[in-house]
Amino acid sequence: MIPSDPIVLGAVAVIALLVLLTLVSRLRGPSGEAKESKRAHDAAQERDPPVEIGETYEFGVTELTDHHSGEEVAVGKVEGFVLFTEDIPGDVGKGDVIRAKVLSFNDGRTSADATFVTKA
Repeated sequence: MIPSDPIVLGAVAVIALLVLLTLVSRLRGPSGEAKESKRAHDAAQERDPPVEIGETYEFGVTELTDHHSGEEVAVGKVEGFVLFTEDIPGDVGKGDVIRAKVLSFNDGRTSADATFVTKA
């Protein structure tokens, strides 16, 4: 039985359109941003890190985020290499330039954990 109520027909049309859009977006694959992130990650795995454990580096904070440790960390890059910096004071924010000491690399050596030393 085909519904004849215009409201029901409209609702069915909207649902069908949403399903179609969802299918099309899934068939198209990852976004350009996701593809670029994957390329950068792959390239990082193929090169030696530009930082060394125990050394201190200066860089700009690109964002503050919750790290797997559960605390807020400052994120920044040294020559495109990501550093997650812990023990940041409350007045450190996005755009600040800080110095941090590298503590360890992640398993794939595509990023490192560091500890805050000072604001630059």
